[in-house]
Amino acid sequence: MAKRDKKKTENSAAEETKPHESANFVDVLTLRRTAKEVKRHVVVMRILGLLAIILIAIIAIAYAISYFYDKYGSFTVKISKYDMMRQGLTLSEVPDFDRNNSVLNADIVYDMTNISGEDLPDNIDMVNGSHNGESYIAYTFYLINAGDDTISYDGEMTIENVTNSVDEAVRVAVYINGEKTIYGKTKSNGTGKESDCDKEFTSSTVVMTSHHEGFEPQEKDKYTVVIWLEGNDPDCTDELIGGTLKLGMDFKIVETT
Repeated sequence: MAKRDKKKTENSAAEETKPHESANFVDVLTLRRTAKEVKRHVVVMRILGLLAIILIAIIAIAYAISYFYDKYGSFTVKISKYDMMRQGLTLSEVPDFDRNNSVLNADIVYDMTNISGEDLPDNIDMVNGSHNGESYIAYTFYLINAGDDTISYDGEMTIENVTNSVDEAVRVAVYINGEKTIYGKTKSNGTGKESDCDKEFTSSTVVMTSHHEGFEPQEKDKYTVVIWLEGNDPDCTDELIGGTLKLGMDFKIVETT
């Protein structure tokens, strides 16, 4: 009888122990699960942090590019990609092009000061691509009909951005196949073009326009654009210091034959 009681007591003790051991096992699993969740959370946070750093870096680079582009100005030439793909109209910095381009960008001139147009090199129309001086932008490019159709096209040079009214004293010389025309803004008193200019700007936002009819296959039009601040302009004062100017020229096909 004593043995039965002893065995019963041991069984009871064992049964009382099982729930406790089971609870400990659950606690261990919970701790392990919690540790994995913590580790996973740390990894996720590190990845998110890295992505945030990359995003900030991309935004900073984009801002820097935009800042310098707006600060120092530029000259960009563009044609419609549709005109390039369907009609073969293309841009090139050299007459013997090896690939099609729909956009060209001239090099930037930093801290450009005023000069006289008379001081520009005589051969400024004889160099391809960017050939800037210390105080002027000079860019030569070719508009080429690489297609099979005879076309007509329009060109338009626009003022895309200007600060400190620097356009009051800017000059833009455009050579088309060697023929030179100097453009400037109308005199500030409204009495017409400046004495050193051939023509006034077309409008407050358009410098000049061009048109070519019967532009035949394999024909090339050579353009040279020169931009400077004319020191002899009465409006070229210290108030223009720090000003910026950004120009763009767009070409488009208006007729195909």
